[in-house]
Amino acid sequence: MSDLLAGAGLLVAAGACAASILLPPGRLRSLAMVAAIGLFPALILGDQWHTAQIVALRNDEARIVALVAIALVAIGALASLFRRWEFLMPLAIVAALPFRVPLHAGGDTANLLVPLYLVIAAAVLATVLRDWSAPRVTWSPRALAWLLAGAVVLYALQTLYSEDFSKGLQNVCFFLVPFTIAYRLLREVEWDRRLLTLLLWVLGVEAAIFVAIGSVEYLSRSLFWNDQVIRSNEFHTYFRVNSVFWDPNVYGRYLALVITVATAALLWARDRRDFALLAILVGFLWIGLAQTFSQSSYVALLAGLAVLAAIRWSPKWTLAAVAVGVVAAFVAVVFAGGRPDLGRINIDTSGRANLVSGGVDLFSERPLWGYGSGSFQSAYRDHRDNKDVPVSESHTEPVTVAAEQGLLGLAIYIALIAVALWTMASGIRGPPAGSESCGRGRQAPFSDSPSTLLTSRAAVLAAFVALLVHTLSYAGFFDDPITWVLLAIGVSLAHPAAVRDPA
Repeated sequence: MSDLLAGAGLLVAAGACAASILLPPGRLRSLAMVAAIGLFPALILGDQWHTAQIVALRNDEARIVALVAIALVAIGALASLFRRWEFLMPLAIVAALPFRVPLHAGGDTANLLVPLYLVIAAAVLATVLRDWSAPRVTWSPRALAWLLAGAVVLYALQTLYSEDFSKGLQNVCFFLVPFTIAYRLLREVEWDRRLLTLLLWVLGVEAAIFVAIGSVEYLSRSLFWNDQVIRSNEFHTYFRVNSVFWDPNVYGRYLALVITVATAALLWARDRRDFALLAILVGFLWIGLAQTFSQSSYVALLAGLAVLAAIRWSPKWTLAAVAVGVVAAFVAVVFAGGRPDLGRINIDTSGRANLVSGGVDLFSERPLWGYGSGSFQSAYRDHRDNKDVPVSESHTEPVTVAAEQGLLGLAIYIALIAVALWTMASGIRGPPAGSESCGRGRQAPFSDSPSTLLTSRAAVLAAFVALLVHTLSYAGFFDDPITWVLLAIGVSLAHPAAVRDPA
């Protein structure tokens, strides 16, 4: 009975997320958002009710009351701020993206995006209060909206037969539910030059602080947390830092994306002071990125910079330069390493070659529907010789999707990426459709600053491509909130005259 209720609740939560994306502002959409946010903690508590963490928490009533009180006060205060100053909501969501809070209970630790969850809950409350009395608005959702809604619902459906139902449920609740709501909230924001400038300031200041913290770690040769990385540093000739992030690769990914955005602003900067400040910021962030020793982040950054070069100068010559670079890198690796050896490749890639080949094998066994959402770890162990290998995913997003969701999930994944790239890149080198007027005689947000629109669209597109490239070697596409933020901002900027038309 409990499994049946959990499955039903999961489908309701996924359906509410889909409705939140597809429905126009109004009472029905508000109810869908509240249902999705409300089911999130209920499903997690039900799934983890007998685990050591929850049992320890249940036995500490004072702590429960304190945590609930703090959460309610924070949500209420933030909602009040968002109601009074709407521009604070998107800034708060972006500012909260990097922060995970370690929650200790029962001798275990879980690192959760608690600040982001609180901000999203407060934004939902503010939006519900605004929409409850607002007149109904009609529209036709765009293709990307249907694909996102379909991806969430399909993932929930495929959790029902997953070999690891609990993992799939956690992925839906911790990632898909809140991130879908965040996407919907950000799609309604009227992005203008002032807001985008503030957003750049938030990203730059936060990233600079993270690099400063990481530099202290690097110079002192000590990390604040993550025992696995601490032990790993003891056996390496180099020292990797993670700053406030749990994983150096996630830290590197974040810096690579911020560097990409800052470089876009640098390339189109008109003021000398802005150019100088951005150049200093980019150089400082490069230092932080180097300290992560994250190869996947280096490649992701190069991909983002290539996109910027194509937009700023010439797509043809950029493509030629990238092709030459790829060939040169391949030749260098082959001649430097001698005859290719699969065992050596697996060691050099920290075991990822085996994970990829294992994921491909899993896909070949169930090509249509896969082993179920969140099942990669259990399926890999059950169908491979090494049962004790530490693995959570293939570290290559398409392989993980294929193994868990089969051709059904892979088709939506590929279609979503294709539509997102097409939407973000369409008309980027020329004036976008609808940029002259916003209707009712009101000018479009960028009618007086087309360079800001170009810079912003280029920055978001390049960052999205960099993120995609990073997920090819580290995964984390749907379960990274930055993906959903980039999608929301990118699509909004692609249709500046129809900011409230969902996509």
